[in-house]
Amino acid sequence: MRWRRNAACRDTDPSLFFPVGVTGSALVQIEDAREVCMSCSCQEACLEFALRSNQDTGIWGGASEEERRHLRRTFINKRTRIAS
Repeated sequence: MRWRRNAACRDTDPSLFFPVGVTGSALVQIEDAREVCMSCSCQEACLEFALRSNQDTGIWGGASEEERRHLRRTFINKRTRIAS
């Protein structure tokens, strides 16, 4: 995972990317994490890693847990249609 060496988050406290909850101060934390992701040249590689390794928690490549679940479902549905 070479991309991690160049990631914008490499010197950021990892807890920023693992908020507890989705309300109140956690919303601010999620937005702060996304700001780091949006400025990162490795965002796509990070998101791809999270999707391939089934990361269930945290912000990866700027995507929340729920957003990644949606992306996985979309990917699986497309793959199923192609295979049919």
